[in-house]
Amino acid sequence: MTKEELKKALRVYGVTNREVLASGISLEEAVSEAIRGGATMIQLREKELETKQGENVRPEWKELALRILAICREHRVPLLIDDDVALAREIDADGVHVGQSDQSCREARAILGEDKIIGVTAKTLEQALLAQEAGADYLGSGAIFGTKTKKDAVPMTKDMLKTITDAVEIPVVAIGGITCDNVSGLEETGVAGVAVISGLFAGQNIAENAKKLRKAVSKFHAVSV
Repeated sequence: MTKEELKKALRVYGVTNREVLASGISLEEAVSEAIRGGATMIQLREKELETKQGENVRPEWKELALRILAICREHRVPLLIDDDVALAREIDADGVHVGQSDQSCREARAILGEDKIIGVTAKTLEQALLAQEAGADYLGSGAIFGTKTKKDAVPMTKDMLKTITDAVEIPVVAIGGITCDNVSGLEETGVAGVAVISGLFAGQNIAENAKKLRKAVSKFHAVSV
């Protein structure tokens, strides 16, 4: 995937969390609806199922990942796995996203190879520059509007987000409390896209949420939806 292709794939980056889904909606249905509405990348992030590095992959975690991977492959949308490099390698996912306390970017690259996408959480300029140097393909930065899904998240100002996007050559996605109502406020920050959890997957209108988010982000880049 070229840098330009990656930028486009990061436009509307859906991050899963089954806890926010409306009653009666499965994760498979939610992901399908998100992609139908315009989501361009999916990250499988289900903390209650994920395993620590070095441990055997839990069967139910792997089975869920394979079902979501099949949906993403059908629609030609990249699937990244949160933190779990071993699982990403085992199921041949498109890549992995690692946080500051997870397996390092260099370790992930050594395991997954050069063709896989590796994203890194960067909450400061120093972290962003170090991740770029380590070979990250993109950065996830926030929490830009706060968040209810990550209790230890530290708020990030729009000025700091722009400082990061200006300082690195790799794409940056904003994350944290992003919704259809506030996403337009990120237009001047230089982000390639937005990573969204509740603002995409909560409620009954997942496809419509994805459509609105994609339309808003497309305006950042002056391109058609």
